[in-house]
Amino acid sequence: MFNSITIPAMLTGFVQSVVDKATIVTRAYRSFVANILSIKGQMAASTEKHVCPLCGTVMHQHGTTSITLIHTPVMHVFADRTEIEVERARYCCPSCGCTKQQPIPFKAQDHCITTALERYVCLLMERSFTLKQASQITGLNPKTIKEIDKKRLNNLYTVNGEGKVLKKPKRYSRYLAIDEFKLHDGNKYATHIMDLETGEVLWVLPGKTKKIVYDFIEHVGLEWMSHVVCLACDMNADFASAFKEKCPHIDIVFDRFHIVKHFNEDVIAKVRKDEQKRLIDEGRKEEAARLKRSKYILGKKKENLQKADEKAGTVRRKGSELFNFPETQRYGGQEARLRGILADNELLLATDVVKEALSEAYNPMVTEEGMPPRRKTMKEMQWEIEVIIIMCDETKNEHFKKFGRLLKNHIDGIVTFAKYNLSSGKIEGFNNKIKTIRRAGYGYPDDEYFFLKIMDASRHGHAQK
Repeated sequence: MFNSITIPAMLTGFVQSVVDKATIVTRAYRSFVANILSIKGQMAASTEKHVCPLCGTVMHQHGTTSITLIHTPVMHVFADRTEIEVERARYCCPSCGCTKQQPIPFKAQDHCITTALERYVCLLMERSFTLKQASQITGLNPKTIKEIDKKRLNNLYTVNGEGKVLKKPKRYSRYLAIDEFKLHDGNKYATHIMDLETGEVLWVLPGKTKKIVYDFIEHVGLEWMSHVVCLACDMNADFASAFKEKCPHIDIVFDRFHIVKHFNEDVIAKVRKDEQKRLIDEGRKEEAARLKRSKYILGKKKENLQKADEKAGTVRRKGSELFNFPETQRYGGQEARLRGILADNELLLATDVVKEALSEAYNPMVTEEGMPPRRKTMKEMQWEIEVIIIMCDETKNEHFKKFGRLLKNHIDGIVTFAKYNLSSGKIEGFNNKIKTIRRAGYGYPDDEYFFLKIMDASRHGHAQK
């Protein structure tokens, strides 16, 4: 028995019992034996008249009833959950026999919990707690936690909190980004649209078709879209053409990350494998062995390799006697190894030349002798990209030629980078956060709830101000 425990004044009208103090009771709860802090009390007598909702006659008190509500946990008491047993008046109509119970202002609308606990659950979910973690802290069932959290999200992001129509953005956006992410196994995808300046996800729908773009534009309206000047995306032709079809004034920027990724995976990696196979077929096994595990250094810039060489000999991972694995150190000589590989192979030397030319083309600044740095123009970047296309064609290698065609077919969206210096890196990075949300929740079979969680995470758990 805990004589010193009293319920805070936030429970309006609740009077804690003088005789029955708070006690710890033990009983089976959700497949385990739980210690429950039980506090008894009653509602203060009401002075207002209670009128029958059917006939309008004044009702008279006719006994009492009790209800048990789950309350916020009391931190200095070792209990799995806190319950308060509230005794309240019961009213009866002398005319029609209709009954009514004394209202409890601190009871949550949809659950047998207090409004204080409901607010506490919302606070935990705003702070990115999982359903399981919030359940362990409050003693509520995870399904109840989800219902409370979904109600919170609907109030934040849907019209009138009804969960039927998303609210329109409160501010105009200048730069948008669009990308798809994996929704479920079995090639199930969803697409989201983000404001690149604020990082807020404005739209999420399952699939990766043009209709998603059409639905978004219909949702926000053409007047809202008139303020958008640029869209960053990968080289998905459906997304870019859908925006251009509805809003021709928008400029499209194809993200540099995907261009570099295509070059690393479709040129450097494949040329290295082809050259390694050719050397083995020619009996030059020592030269082929030098190409093993060289994909990393072939794709890195020279200045990054130099920085890595400067850290040679430093600890990369501490060892452990407990788990019996040794300490590992960073190794050097990467730049020298790259020079040796390039000196012996013309095609790999071509990959290095194109890699450096591509990096320079994406440098947004131009430095001329005797002049201050200035922004690169689209025309200057287009000339540099066209030179790279010529270099790829002159190698006569199919992998290079294919990459050259990729640049040629998307050159308009590539050179727009010089105008805006814009990247879809923010939405690509947020895709990793989406994966974290899904893993932390052990997957979300309710896609609607999952999408609302994504929108909330992009706003750091707070509503738009």
